[in-house]
Amino acid sequence: YKFYQFWVNVSDEDAERYIKIFTLLDKATVESLIAEHREAPHLRKLQKRLAEELTVMIHSREEYERAVAASSILFGGGAEALKAADERTILEVFDGVPQFEISAADLAVASGVPFAALCTEKASVFASKGELRRLVQGGGISLNGTKVTDAEQPVTTEDLISGKFLLVQKGKKNYFLLIVK
Repeated sequence: YKFYQFWVNVSDEDAERYIKIFTLLDKATVESLIAEHREAPHLRKLQKRLAEELTVMIHSREEYERAVAASSILFGGGAEALKAADERTILEVFDGVPQFEISAADLAVASGVPFAALCTEKASVFASKGELRRLVQGGGISLNGTKVTDAEQPVTTEDLISGKFLLVQKGKKNYFLLIVK
């Protein structure tokens, strides 16, 4: 994932140089990719192809596909991409984000644990329930890629990703990984 992301994030100028140096693509293909990229640089087609070629060459087609899936978790895949992710991918993608361990017993209760209690008492994701409620009312909180509309909604073992994780998102860029042990 990190290898793939490195190449996706290179500048346009570097991508034009690197695709000529580091890939085995023929000259016509490279020139076509560069021309296509110059017409719509915001699509980053050149960087994506560079990342694909190098990730497949160095790691494998399977690892490339895992990296693309991991990227979709953060950049637009939403709840479906998140639910399809395996444990290794989740840990790679969310390496470096704040992590909290919670007890499996907390979620094993038949009715689950209220989202507000989970994120303030079981894990210190939010400083207070009041802060959490304000963000929920403003539409700024997601659990596993789905907007939270009720601060008291129950969270159960059914909500776990890969049987082990809960992902809380505050705003657009603040993620918190809850690991159930």
